[in-house]
Parts: sequence; structure tokens; C-alpha cells
Amino acid sequence: MQLNRVIQFHKTLGDETRLKIIALLRSGPLHGQALSGKLGLKPPTITHHIGKLKEVGLIKERREKNTVYFYFIESELEKSLHVTKEIGKKQKLKVTLEERHTIEKNFFSPDGKLMQIPAQQKKKIIILGKLAEGLEANKVYSEREISDYLKRYHNDYATLRRELIIHEFAYRKNNEYVVQPSELWII
Repeated sequence: MQLNRVIQFHKTLGDETRLKIIALLRSGPLHGQALSGKLGLKPPTITHHIGKLKEVGLIKERREKNTVYFYFIESELEKSLHVTKEIGKKQKLKVTLEERHTIEKNFFSPDGKLMQIPAQQKKKIIILGKLAEGLEANKVYSEREISDYLKRYHNDYATLRRELIIHEFAYRKNNEYVVQPSELWII
């Protein structure tokens, strides 16, 4: 799970009404009117909070004739909490500085172009780290900006862009890219 999704999950849970809704739904499914009555809130307010809980996957709905029942998904809560506990525990890639420089030298030409994208995972991660170093952490980049940056190194910029996301050097949301701080990288 990407860091921004973990943050969104915790922001969503940081609301008293949403926690009360979860507490009520843990006992079983309820429809919006029942939630409204139990919490003393208007239906539009319940709808708003249910929408936020659905965005992070904690609530599912099922329609029975004209009534929509809401269900709490405990497994999603467990999964998100597990990811939170694991932040910062990623196994770092074990590579010496000398090994890293050798790999970079083998894959980058003297003019700084990437000659080929490594197939071996370890080498690919080192190369991606080198490329990510040229981007500013926590800055929001458009897809075009990231693509233009990567084009300077290799023609297959789309693969490089995708690999930066897969290996969590950056994350993507709504065609915007943000580079993670280097402390969160696996190298």
C-alpha cells in the first residue's frame, strides 16, 4: 500500500462519527435510516461519512429492494493496520557502494544515457534509485514532467515511470507523481 493511501486511511478514521459508524456496523449490517436514528444525525451527514469510509474500503453496500444496507469490512481494517505497522520495516537492498557504482557504470553510457533497462531486479532497483535521485522528494510532478525527465535517459520512459511506482520510489494519483523521500526507498 502506498504511503498516501495509508495517510488517507488514517485521516478517514480520524473522525468521531466515522468511528461510531464502524462500531455500529461491527454488530451487523444497517441501512442509512437506522444509522441516522442511532447517531442522531441527518441522512445526508450519514451519506457523507459512509462515502468516506467506502473510499478507503472499510464499508461495502448491498441493496435489498429499496433499502441499501452497509457492511463493515473487518479484513480491510486489519490489512491497513498491518501496513501501518510495517512502515519503515522494508528490507533494504543489500549492496555495497562499490557494487552500486559498478552497476551504474555498466548501464549508463559516458554521456549519462541509460543503455538498457536491467532485467535483474537488484540491478533495476539500483538504476531506478539513480534516476529518482534527480527528482525532488515530495514535489508534485505531472505525468508529462516525469516523462520528459525520463526521456533524457531512455526512450522507454513509460516503463521507467511504471517501475518507479512499482518499486515505490514514487507514487501516482490522478496522473500526478510524487517522489518518496530517499529514506523510504529500498536501496
